Amino acid sequence: MTRSPATPLPPPKARRRLRENAALTQAQLAARVGVTHETVRAWESGRTTPRGRKREAYAKLLSTLAEEAASRQAEPVPVVVAVGAGPGALSDEATDSLVLPAKPLDGRESGASEEPGASSEPGASEESGASEESGASGAGAGAESGADSGTGAVSGAGAEPGAGPLTGPEPGLAPAGMTPAQAFDALYEFSAPALVRQAYLLTGRRELARESVERAFQSAWERWPEVARDRDPVGWVRATAYEYALSPWQRFRLRHRHPEPPPADPGDRTLLNTLLRLPPPRRRTLVLYDGVGLGLPETAAETEASTPTAANRLLRAREALADRLPELADPQVLHRRLAEVASAERLRAARPPTVRRGSERRARYLTRAAIAFTVALIGTTALTLRTAPTHYEPPVSPGETVRGVPPRVAPGALSDEQLELRQKLRDQLQHGPERLTPRLD
Repeated sequence: MTRSPATPLPPPKARRRLRENAALTQAQLAARVGVTHETVRAWESGRTTPRGRKREAYAKLLSTLAEEAASRQAEPVPVVVAVGAGPGALSDEATDSLVLPAKPLDGRESGASEEPGASSEPGASEESGASEESGASGAGAGAESGADSGTGAVSGAGAEPGAGPLTGPEPGLAPAGMTPAQAFDALYEFSAPALVRQAYLLTGRRELARESVERAFQSAWERWPEVARDRDPVGWVRATAYEYALSPWQRFRLRHRHPEPPPADPGDRTLLNTLLRLPPPRRRTLVLYDGVGLGLPETAAETEASTPTAANRLLRAREALADRLPELADPQVLHRRLAEVASAERLRAARPPTVRRGSERRARYLTRAAIAFTVALIGTTALTLRTAPTHYEPPVSPGETVRGVPPRVAPGALSDEQLELRQKLRDQLQHGPERLTPRLD
């Protein structure tokens, strides 16, 4: 008996593109197929290939998404501006408990957490048929229960209480009717609270965390056409905020010399102090992988390092934390503790209009400074041209001795002794010898 050939699948990048064009997160697609979002991420990255019934269901779903995309292209569709789409922006990994403090470990409780050593191996046993079958029911049920309780993957709601929910379609898309300012405000309200918490884990300073996020969004507003078309706008802003927060120049600021009050809880204080003792590259890698929940390739790309280097930094950071806090040796416990430390502080971000106005004021200031510098440079150049000599004047050649007669030396500058003698002669009244007058005795 011969087996029927497997259903063909598009390349991994095409699978990811079809999902993003349908405005589906990895958790939503995983729930429809019946697998975990970690499995979908492995399929889209090309590390593993689906098999059996999961392959048939996945291929059928991708075929349906392709037909829907073709039908949408045949019809006049309003232009959309991406404000949060991308694998590292609004996926389940990024919308973790650093965004929603009450949210569980975004699928990590299913035991499918990606370790650095296993993620780089193409033959990982993550996709065995039995493990797929057994993990699908638990993960699918968890996703459905999370959606019902409001603590699951964020699909169209706000980022945190008080941050203001996003309305309309998926948070990764903004309809064409929105102005650039409205699209920027939507991106800011969705991602700014979580980014402030992440920056606080990196720096341990509340004001610096808020300032770094605001400065990153100001830079994004200055380059908004470029950022709006980026595949991962949140990742763009996050990388800019991290670079500003971890800049070595921050230590020279006067504000940095005054320590801020530590967390009230002793456990949070110990964890934060241990985290701040790590070198900045390892600290950033740990926050991105175990805090935000990015995959190892995405973490390596954002930190501008190779995947083995990022894995080595992550392992060293985990070892340092485990030496000081043995209970954090489990990545799931570490993920939860990082979320608790970040959520325990009152970290508030400014309103979007304030950030946009600050960006515009900064742009005007830099423009005026550039104009003033250009005018000063032009004036200096004109003055130099006006006062510069117009012809060459050869230097006076030194005198020579002729027939033993030394050359006449022009009087030069007086020495200190000569100046002192001249002043003395000028100050003292010079009296000549007394005049002798003849007398007759």
